Amino acid sequence: MENASTRPLVAGLVALPETAGSALYGMVDVLGSAGSLWNELVGEEAGRQLIEPHVVSPTTEPFRCGNGIPVSPDLSVADDPHCDIVIVPEIWLAPSDALDGRHDDVKRWVRSRYEAGAAVYSACSGAILLASTGLLDGREATSHWGYIDLFRERFPAVRFRPEPNLVIADGEGRLVTAGGTTSWHDLALHIVARHCGPGEAMRIAKVYLLKWHGEGQLPFAALVRRQPHADAAIRRVEEWLTNHFAQSAAVGGAVEASGLAERTLKRRFKAATGVALIDYVQNLRIEEAKRLLEEDAAAVDEIAAEVGYDNAAFFRRLFKRLTGLNPGEYRRMFRPIASA
Repeated sequence: MENASTRPLVAGLVALPETAGSALYGMVDVLGSAGSLWNELVGEEAGRQLIEPHVVSPTTEPFRCGNGIPVSPDLSVADDPHCDIVIVPEIWLAPSDALDGRHDDVKRWVRSRYEAGAAVYSACSGAILLASTGLLDGREATSHWGYIDLFRERFPAVRFRPEPNLVIADGEGRLVTAGGTTSWHDLALHIVARHCGPGEAMRIAKVYLLKWHGEGQLPFAALVRRQPHADAAIRRVEEWLTNHFAQSAAVGGAVEASGLAERTLKRRFKAATGVALIDYVQNLRIEEAKRLLEEDAAAVDEIAAEVGYDNAAFFRRLFKRLTGLNPGEYRRMFRPIASA
């Protein structure tokens, strides 16, 4: 029997007659592939499914959604199914349609799942259904720019940001909205990164050739990549730095460990790895800082000191340059969310 740490996370994708089928089934495919598809394609050891997507509707009766695409729901909101993750994909709505008097049972279920601890996500116009639950009141949210008047007039309590290709996390990171017509791409990658790790999000993007928007690839990219080379002295330095990068005089220690003159070491290090020695040290430090931000609740200044920076302001500037996000934004984006 699977325990909470090994079972796939259950993702409930809300499907209504107004739902865009491409977004719905695109997310089913992408999320359901996390943890396993890359391994199969590249011949690695078999992985395991990390997210188990289910289509959730008012009933389990088959129906047709936008453009006549057939939907066979797996779960009914009437049964109050457990979901760790709830997703409202894009829905086809007129710029003045606030879903008044429709799908109240779905709205109640989405709200109850959030109150039970689930993470709730929307893509594009799916934010209109979230807004109608009241969950976005007093929070920042985004959707397609075409709904700016609708949000201003019908949901004035929502701090609406219609910038394209934007992902906004609010509510301690458990309420996330994505804007733009193809924002389900960004949202799917965000969900995989948040719940399965940035590395898995990068693999999924490569498998499906998904285009990155908004914050781009920087927050997901590994800064440290071992390059194959035949320089044994430089390999020793790389190993030494793996364990001592946080030392205040890491470069000096690397010189000593190499047995080479400093100028010679720096020249050979750049030739072998393609990265300057000081940049390699910085990358190791920021990579460890990313891990701590994902896993540790320590203050940013404490993390800066732990990875080797006495000057926290410098650490913040460097972190933003290398990842595209400041440390607080990175933590909100990637800190694991407790399962509902």
